[in-house]
Amino acid sequence: MSNIHPTAIIHETAQLHESVQVGPYCVIGEDVSIDEGCILKSHVVIAGPTTIKQNNEFFSFCVIGEDTPDLKFKGEKATLDIGEGNTFREFCKVHRGTAADLGYTKIGDGNLIMPGVMIAHDCVLGNDNILVDNSALAGHVQLGNNVTLGGYTLVHQFCKLGSHSFTGMGSIISMDVVAFTRVAGNPTKQAGLNSIGLERKGFSKDELSNLKKAYKIFFREGLRAEEAVEKIKSECAQDKNIDTFIKSIQSSQRGVIR
Repeated sequence: MSNIHPTAIIHETAQLHESVQVGPYCVIGEDVSIDEGCILKSHVVIAGPTTIKQNNEFFSFCVIGEDTPDLKFKGEKATLDIGEGNTFREFCKVHRGTAADLGYTKIGDGNLIMPGVMIAHDCVLGNDNILVDNSALAGHVQLGNNVTLGGYTLVHQFCKLGSHSFTGMGSIISMDVVAFTRVAGNPTKQAGLNSIGLERKGFSKDELSNLKKAYKIFFREGLRAEEAVEKIKSECAQDKNIDTFIKSIQSSQRGVIR
């Protein structure tokens, strides 16, 4: 293929669409599938089993789909699934799953994974998330959609971050983050509704007002979680945003940063 640099090493079982561009010194391993429009800059390593959909871009020195260093991993078959239109910047790494949990790691569409980010085994990311430089997700972490992790954010295993949530630089996340909220500081605490982020995403004044009301009930009135949720249901306009807000609370198993 004319799009493949002569120094690249590609396993005979790897399947690459004819449009895929592979730069110098890339290594593509066994059972890797790469769909059309993908670009590998240089020195990119992709191990398998890994499936990569359309229009992903991998910058130099990414390591994608390698075995996890988790000591429970014994070489069992585990996969990595990557959606469409993601960008993986320099020196980021993404591990496949393990038999101890999902058996796969999954990344949705349109995510920006900045330099030095680590995404460990059995993580699940939705769409349009931004993981800023040197953020790290331990195993079994879940991100919704439109989540922003500030630089050097560290997320403990099994934590969940709800859609449209935001973490300040250097946050240490050891409990779940409710959808639409900001957390920051060390120790990391609630920092308010992610209003600026929501405005940038085109949320209306009415939507923001409704979410602010729900936020105040849950985080400022001193109610138990169950009581706060019932009050939100009775006093806030019920729409998809409130539904997402409530679900991110009720689905928490570690408790939420409050």
